[in-house]
Amino acid sequence: MVLAFRPGRSDASPGRELLAELNALLDTQYPGRAARPGSVTTPGEMAPPRGCFLVGYDDGHAVAIGGLRPLADDVCEIKRMYVVPHARSRGVGRALLAALEAAARDLGYARVRLDAGSAQRHSRALFADTGYRVIPPYNGNHIAVFFGEKELAGDAAPSVGTGDP
Repeated sequence: MVLAFRPGRSDASPGRELLAELNALLDTQYPGRAARPGSVTTPGEMAPPRGCFLVGYDDGHAVAIGGLRPLADDVCEIKRMYVVPHARSRGVGRALLAALEAAARDLGYARVRLDAGSAQRHSRALFADTGYRVIPPYNGNHIAVFFGEKELAGDAAPSVGTGDP
């Protein structure tokens, strides 16, 4: 598998379709979420100049998405991480997280935060394994049971590529 992460938008194809898959999954995992969502994020928040939305491609096929939105001058939040079912357990989520952290660093953020609900056991394990420390709730997301933060300063990771998938 050769992954390429490229900037995109959550309200344009293929990000829009993968985000719809993620929302359907979350609505199944958390009954009532559609009526009372957790942390709501708009496409504009995950867009330049202070945010970004990445689409991960494997052999030209979109297999992952994730975004960043600003929280403060030096802090951003990772949002809407999703890997399509057939690409899971192959390192795509870990690569997506690293690409989002690199994008945050490129945007000048010193810290990144994220949250996860009780059904995201694999995500929570990934976050713990990649250096996220538990912090108090910061965004009012009633669905989340895990809130994490990571310092980016001095973290060595490659920048996000913009080449063709």
